[in-house]
Amino acid sequence: MKKPSKLLSALTSLALAVFLVTTSVAVPILWRGFYYGQIDALSLPARTGFSPEIIRGAFDEVMDYLVLDGPFGTGALPWSQEGMAHFADCKGLFRLDFIVLGLSALFLLLMLLLVWRKKVSLHRFLGRGPCAWAFFLMTAAVLVFGIWGLVDFESLFTAFHHAFFPGKTNWVFDYRADAIILILPEDFWARAAALVAGLAFGSGLLLTLLEALFSRRPKYKTVYEELKNQ
Repeated sequence: MKKPSKLLSALTSLALAVFLVTTSVAVPILWRGFYYGQIDALSLPARTGFSPEIIRGAFDEVMDYLVLDGPFGTGALPWSQEGMAHFADCKGLFRLDFIVLGLSALFLLLMLLLVWRKKVSLHRFLGRGPCAWAFFLMTAAVLVFGIWGLVDFESLFTAFHHAFFPGKTNWVFDYRADAIILILPEDFWARAAALVAGLAFGSGLLLTLLEALFSRRPKYKTVYEELKNQ
């Protein structure tokens, strides 16, 4: 067995944190049932004056464009060129999330194979493995952004858009030109963020517990190792 690598261990922790976060982000993107459940939960028909069918149709057409590369549209709701330009930017972010998810998954699979075949060994910083450190990284992020969101979600929402859409203002919608904003209220995004945080935190905690249980299992030496130590 090679000497445990600190660099590969750190990279594995970072890749795992990135994988769990990007996977969690992909869930509300790909699982349309999450949004469908919010139509009644947020009383969107009463708040907007649109029927559930119109709301669902508008959301589906936008998601077909963002995920399936279909033609842009918002169902029966009006839209503007500025609004379409913003969704084009969103499509780029969605694809970036999928790409980073795939690359981090490939790296983790490679590391798993190398560790399993005993080609590399990962260093345990302070006695803890990569899963634990990935969980700590995500926990810190969840606490920072979670507290920020609870205190002032609007400022967090604004900071997010300034960070990911630098120099652009087309994310500020006029509901008269882009009625889609009416069916995507701020409280929907707060719930989507809570879902992402919960999934990332929960999956990270589960992996950390499994890693701890696995590391405590007795390790049996091979016959070759027994003879070598005699």
